[in-house]
Amino acid sequence: MRILGVDPGLRRTGFGVIDSHGSRLTYVASGTIIVPSDVSLPERLKVILDNLREVVRQTQPDVAALEIVFVNTNPQSTLLLGQARGAAMCALADSGLTVHEYTALQVKKSVVGHGKAAKEQVQMMVQQLLSLEGVPAPDPADALACAICHAHTAPLGQALTGQGWRTVAARSSRSSVKGGRFRRGL
Repeated sequence: MRILGVDPGLRRTGFGVIDSHGSRLTYVASGTIIVPSDVSLPERLKVILDNLREVVRQTQPDVAALEIVFVNTNPQSTLLLGQARGAAMCALADSGLTVHEYTALQVKKSVVGHGKAAKEQVQMMVQQLLSLEGVPAPDPADALACAICHAHTAPLGQALTGQGWRTVAARSSRSSVKGGRFRRGL
């Protein structure tokens, strides 16, 4: 399975592509879409949209993993980040990809082992897990971490689906439904 991870941002959008063969992960590509700040908001969103479409065209991923944005201290910044995330999601969906969403906590826990990991820890673990020669830059590292999270999470979701379980959502991965009954604690 080829996975495209995206770390959306209005100034810098990171992307990372990996191949997952069972438990083996292989680096394919990564980079940063740098959005000019001297253009209007619609033009900035178009840069994200067009560049992610091109990444999909060039790398041919099977699925995409996108980080969920939470409200931070500045509501205006959160709103702008949400618009960048929306442009990224539209590019992925328009390219025919299924988009899986993960919180920063889920991504960090999957890659580092705990959800409060520092950016530097994520970068170093991405380097280790993908056998990279150097430490990736922060934006591509976060995107690669998102792809790695999906690679670690997808087999469990497939196994549960194959046994008649239906996961409710990535955000509420502790809830599931089986045979019409609601169960907690996965």
